[in-house]
Amino acid sequence: MSPARADRPPLISVVAPCHNEEPNLEPLYWALSSALRSAQWTYELVLVDDGSTDGTWPVITRIAQSDSRVHGVRLARSFGQQAAILAGLKQARGDAAVTMDADLQHPPALIPVMARHWLAGKPVVLTRRSDSADVGRFKRLTSVLFYRIFSGLTGVPMPAGTGEFRLIDRRVVDYLLELREGEYFLRGLIGWTGFPSITVPFHAAPRLAGQTKYSLRKMLRLAVSGVTAFSLTPLRIGTVLGLATAGLALLELGYILLQVTRGHTVPGWASDVGVTTLLFAVQFILLGLIGEYLGRVYLAAKSRPPFLIEATTEASGQRRSGSSDRRKSRWERRRRPMSP
Repeated sequence: MSPARADRPPLISVVAPCHNEEPNLEPLYWALSSALRSAQWTYELVLVDDGSTDGTWPVITRIAQSDSRVHGVRLARSFGQQAAILAGLKQARGDAAVTMDADLQHPPALIPVMARHWLAGKPVVLTRRSDSADVGRFKRLTSVLFYRIFSGLTGVPMPAGTGEFRLIDRRVVDYLLELREGEYFLRGLIGWTGFPSITVPFHAAPRLAGQTKYSLRKMLRLAVSGVTAFSLTPLRIGTVLGLATAGLALLELGYILLQVTRGHTVPGWASDVGVTTLLFAVQFILLGLIGEYLGRVYLAAKSRPPFLIEATTEASGQRRSGSSDRRKSRWERRRRPMSP
């Protein structure tokens, strides 16, 4: 890395993906400005329009024109939240980056607290969310279940309530941007890096305006993507199930042959159908798991970028990049080098 600049205070980049968040953007801007100005932090705000169909991009452009600390990025289409966060991190220039949602459920007032933990020597500052009253029981239950299953299958610890609201050091950002994944699951990738972390609890406020963008279908897709990205355990469980059912089938076949040699008729049409149905069910589950993993290999082999940028609010030709060849992190300057 090139020598770090010591003639300036640390810069915090706040990255917020936005999909149809038009009514939330100006309140988000003012809340962030108030929280970071009062704490006297040097900051920038990177707003990423993830293929919105409302007036999100015009609002981002207007805010960026009124404040040079705000930078807008418009993706060519909706690539999803994870890709939008990556696009924002790619544009971020800060010594540390904070990722958060644009609906103000993630409190901007917590960012100075996270930044102080960072300066104290924690390159990763996670948050643990306590849901607001408007979150249904089903979503709470499935969320807790997912985190337990993910941690158990992958060996990557992820406490319940861990989301996209976090602070990561510049060096961690650079490592994430160097990875080549078929599909990105940033919560797991950050845990996988193994950098020292601390978790800060917070209570999520009700969504300011609009509807959540995470339908049940999207949550299931994210859960499957997260597990298959970090573990071969589902395939191994499938192998064990296959061996177990094959063993049961052989035992039944042995029983049938034994009865035939004794001259006994072996009744059991229902049991035969039941066993056959079970075997087919196991096979189809295994085929589905194999398909998920093959799909990830297929996406990785194509080497397509996770996002495409259509426009930014920067002047033409002006380059924004936070890559490691530009600066060392503030944390790294204060502490000894880390090993991931």
